[in-house]
Amino acid sequence: MSITDGKQPFAISGPERQRNVVLECPYCRDQVPNLVDDFASGDYICGNCGLVLGDRIVDTRSEWRTFANEEGDDPSRVGNAANPFLDGAQLDTLISRNGDNGSGLARDLNRTQGRTTAQRHERNLVQAYKEISALCDAYDMPRTTVDIAKQLYRRVENEHLQRGKNNDAIIAACIFLACRQDNAPRTFKEICALTKVDRKDIGRTFKFLKSKLGAATGTTSSNDLIARFCSNLNLDQDTRRITEILTRKAKDMDNISGKSPVSIASACIYLTSHLMGSGRDAKAISEIAGVGEATIKATYKTL
Repeated sequence: MSITDGKQPFAISGPERQRNVVLECPYCRDQVPNLVDDFASGDYICGNCGLVLGDRIVDTRSEWRTFANEEGDDPSRVGNAANPFLDGAQLDTLISRNGDNGSGLARDLNRTQGRTTAQRHERNLVQAYKEISALCDAYDMPRTTVDIAKQLYRRVENEHLQRGKNNDAIIAACIFLACRQDNAPRTFKEICALTKVDRKDIGRTFKFLKSKLGAATGTTSSNDLIARFCSNLNLDQDTRRITEILTRKAKDMDNISGKSPVSIASACIYLTSHLMGSGRDAKAISEIAGVGEATIKATYKTL
């Protein structure tokens, strides 16, 4: 059964005859109409014969527009994307300091708005996120590690744990904790060199956040460090593989169990590199691992 109304023919069929109205081309009469929505002209068009079946349709697609100076694929729309690490709808209106014909009212309103707690809280978060991203990018840390560090810092802000603490130490501790949680651990000395924060301050802040946030920290093993150390020392895959085997055997040695994972990894690299004919001196390994040369040689003699 079909119904035509001017240029808009309709068809009613099936058990849903009384409820559904299906648009259909009166010439093609296909069981499955091949209709095309031409949003440029605002028409419904039959894809087989080209007959216009309806007009004045509404384009429901996203209104992607470009505001770039030059033509190109710039799908910018209505500002920056929402930041999942910030609170609220992020559609706040900022009051301009100008445009009041010199009365000073706009400046006073802008200053009053800047004093609000919500604005200051958001401003502090944005600044901390920028610093975390810059520090992590300097060490080529994975994006997942950066996001975990931001989430940790946001929890610190929301629970007001930063009071009385050095903000730089909090950021450093969040990065250190994020590396542990993302199975890409860094040593305390590496974080100290990255953030320019004293090791004791990072250690105290790290223990404080771990107890307050109840976050899983995991442990750092020697094998977690070998891949990065060998890469920085330009050692081949065979040397890296043998070093990992040696490190696993070293864990079972009673006289070396008290050594730190960094010392064990450094000594194993020192030993394996000389066995493989691509020896690296203790000074080069010390600069990469952050362990003293004397410590590397003492652990090496024990091995």
